[in-house]
Amino acid sequence: MMSSTNSNIALWATFTAISFAVGYRLGLSNASSTKNSSATILNSKKTEGRKLENDTDEEESESEDESDEDEDIESTSLNDIPGEVRMALVIRQDLAMTKGKIAAQCCHAALSCFRHIATNPARASYNPIMTQRWLNAGQAKITLKCPDKFTMDELYAKAISLGVNAAVIHDAGRTQIAAGSATVLGLGPAPKAVLDQITGDLKLY
Repeated sequence: MMSSTNSNIALWATFTAISFAVGYRLGLSNASSTKNSSATILNSKKTEGRKLENDTDEEESESEDESDEDEDIESTSLNDIPGEVRMALVIRQDLAMTKGKIAAQCCHAALSCFRHIATNPARASYNPIMTQRWLNAGQAKITLKCPDKFTMDELYAKAISLGVNAAVIHDAGRTQIAAGSATVLGLGPAPKAVLDQITGDLKLY
């Protein structure tokens, strides 16, 4: 009887030890699997983040090569015209640019117009009075739609005839559109009453 009891105890102890060992091994395996899975997910997110960052950097670096080749337009004759002073950014629609591309091109146009009118006293386009009126009133800007380059050229010619500061931005052509494409026409800062003579028929972007 005693021998049978000792045998049962020994058997139970052996079974318990085996169960413990198997459970321990399974626990280590699951922990390793979970750790590897988490690392894979984390690495995937990092890779995706780097890809998005690189895509953004590509667009930004490409935009650095944009240029404008416009003549200086003397706008001091407009200084006595009262009312709101604003800048207009006219965007070509036939190029099918993405929103990010359009935003970058509009920034180039706004900066180009500002450089023409506000930064260099030696330029014929320099007009600190108009610049100050625009700055003091909150640097108002409006974005408008333009169907094609022909229309954009007409708008530019009209701006010159009215003495409105203007700049056409040409794309570097590294990603979405052909090199040299005119993308955005920047107008002003100029009195709204004069800008309306140029862009009054255009729709808001």
